[in-house]
Amino acid sequence: MPLEIVRNDITKMTVDAIVNAANETLLGGGGVDGAIHRAAGPELLEECRTLAGCRPGDAKITKAYRLPCKYVIHTVGPVWNDGTYGEREKLASCYRKSLALAKAHQCETVAFPLISSGIYGYPKDRALRVAVDTIGEFLMENDMMVYLVIFDRDAFQLSGKLFSEIAEYIDDHYVDEHSDSRSARLSRANRLAAKSMAFETIAESVTAAPLGGLDELLCELDAGFSETLLKLIDRTGKKDSEIYKKANVDRKLFSKIRNNPDYKPSKATAIAFAIALELNLEETKDFIARAGFALSRSSKFDVIIEYFIKQKNYDVFAINEALFAFDQSLLGA
Repeated sequence: MPLEIVRNDITKMTVDAIVNAANETLLGGGGVDGAIHRAAGPELLEECRTLAGCRPGDAKITKAYRLPCKYVIHTVGPVWNDGTYGEREKLASCYRKSLALAKAHQCETVAFPLISSGIYGYPKDRALRVAVDTIGEFLMENDMMVYLVIFDRDAFQLSGKLFSEIAEYIDDHYVDEHSDSRSARLSRANRLAAKSMAFETIAESVTAAPLGGLDELLCELDAGFSETLLKLIDRTGKKDSEIYKKANVDRKLFSKIRNNPDYKPSKATAIAFAIALELNLEETKDFIARAGFALSRSSKFDVIIEYFIKQKNYDVFAINEALFAFDQSLLGA
């Protein structure tokens, strides 16, 4: 998965490079900056003394010393005033220049904190949006695994309006079987019994059918997930890379899917491609069924996916923000 939001301590991330939300002196400080310097040891400070500081929106790179990575990329985020002093562009520049340095040093994996969202006062929901948008733009043109590391729940805030809208949609559509009425449970049980009888009837007819008839039935099977995916990509007229990057899936996984007609993806991967292809709800249900999955009103993950599809919001990174906020698995590989 090219961009993944994780809850972790960035000083413990085993990646090629971690990004430090530093101050202009690069000589250490509080928060993430202080934690990285303490974990790296005094050698990091000695190297930072040779860099002559760093301006807001810029980035510089050092060795990582005692950290479990190769490099530390130091970037200085903007202090939030009221949003009219170029804060967004400076924050976006932090991510762009850090990613450019990582690419120049052949890094394949990079971990970012949520820059400027601490003592610099950048509103967390806006800081998150800038991070996801800027990293997403980079990943559309480059192959790299990027982690956005959130230290704890308090450090993460989905837009209050969006959170409440999704929460309301979940309340209206999420079926908790423990709170079902007796009649609802009986109705569901009757439906399951009817389905079971139908399957038994089909099984009996197939068993009784002559071999030639069974061959004919097998020939009429629907196309599998891999074949359907490739046909849908062709229908869009877009390049493969445009679709798998929009799905937050890396090139290696897509290559496995393309080269194996019987490939069985995870549910998160199947839905990610449905989002990238901008399928409507019925098309999505049909598409993921070819991989053996369904959408259920008893799954918060599925209800959130349904909400975004009905809103025609096919931004996989925005969807992953919401899934993360509700403690659900993320879309992608």
